[in-house]
Amino acid sequence: MGEPVAPSPHEGRGGKKRKRTRRKNAAQNAGLTQANMPAQGPGKPAQGTGKKARADAGNPRSAFCAVPPERKSANGRGAKHRKSDGHEPRRSWIGRSAYAALDLGTNNCRLLIARAGGDDFTIVDAFSRVVRLGEGLTATGKISEEAMDRAVEALSVCADKLKRRNVTLARSVATEACRQAVNGAQFIERVRRETGIVLDIIPPQEEARLAVMGCHALLEEGSGPALIFDIGGGSTELVLVSTDGVVPQIIDWVSVPWGVVSLTESEIFDQQDAQARHDGYAAMRAKVLSSFTEFAKRLPGDRGDLRLLGTSGTVTTLASVYLGLTNYDRKQVDGLHLPAQAMREISRELASRSPDGRAEFPTIGRERADLVVAGCAILEAILDIWPGERLGIADRGIREGILRALMASDEKRSSAKSRHY
Repeated sequence: MGEPVAPSPHEGRGGKKRKRTRRKNAAQNAGLTQANMPAQGPGKPAQGTGKKARADAGNPRSAFCAVPPERKSANGRGAKHRKSDGHEPRRSWIGRSAYAALDLGTNNCRLLIARAGGDDFTIVDAFSRVVRLGEGLTATGKISEEAMDRAVEALSVCADKLKRRNVTLARSVATEACRQAVNGAQFIERVRRETGIVLDIIPPQEEARLAVMGCHALLEEGSGPALIFDIGGGSTELVLVSTDGVVPQIIDWVSVPWGVVSLTESEIFDQQDAQARHDGYAAMRAKVLSSFTEFAKRLPGDRGDLRLLGTSGTVTTLASVYLGLTNYDRKQVDGLHLPAQAMREISRELASRSPDGRAEFPTIGRERADLVVAGCAILEAILDIWPGERLGIADRGIREGILRALMASDEKRSSAKSRHY
């Protein structure tokens, strides 16, 4: 892709300059398309509410909690009050504006609404629901009526939230399921007609770029290129980035058509038979690894510190199992750096269990028990081609990348208007 991820729209404004490290530059890009959204009312910030559970001998998660994790935070920037430089009225207005990012994936529908604040943003509302839009897509090539109904219902909730918030700019994107489905365009039109939300079906390259923009601040310091990946419902994106400059530069990328839904549906085996589970998991890993072949050949021989960062439900779920959480808590997961070998061990343990056995883990439950094995297989295939010792965990990605781009675009337009007048 060969394009840099631009810095925060607020950098370089205000009084005294502050020294910044590479990861304290918020990813931005002002070239995205946006749509104006209706105003909305006040709401409650969305944050995780779960508490970390202490593992004990009788806890099935305790075996995965031996090595203390380390956390890398990208939210400690804390904007200070600075003297006016002539831009305060405009920046004050931007700080009161709300922006929305909606990501309709193959498995989930997710919405974030945020306001700009300092060099970052503050989330004022959020929504996430499993809709399984791609269910049955591998076999039929179509989005089913049932899947459409689930997605439209979730998107209607999003539309209501948008109406209650003072959203100035928003972008709504759809990914692999809508790219693949022969009736994807008809579904997009139905969503527009019934909810008023206009979905933009983005290509894999844009999906990968937005994911990097949203999470690259969590990369560890180190030498050599880093690999950022996003395991989705219908596809997986791998992005190789250079961090030699002020902001990351995308060196190479690939998107393969295997996500937790598509891979699960492509490899059917008897989940109740231990040997069948073992063989099915091996087949999943082999299938994904084969799809990485050409990309793996292009990876550099000198890889430095082999830094690795994942953004997806798979890595955040496995991290919550590692921590032994009884309820998922984003605050405890986002920014962790865990031993890659421990993540492999968790993956293999989950793959060896029946669906009921996997559902015993509170943060997996019945809802994720059937799809988590495919995610584990994809993760292990990634570790096979990029065997880093540690894995960074990001509970952020496309939506955060969209928000940063919207805010950068708004700041750029406001600056141009201020100069004009």
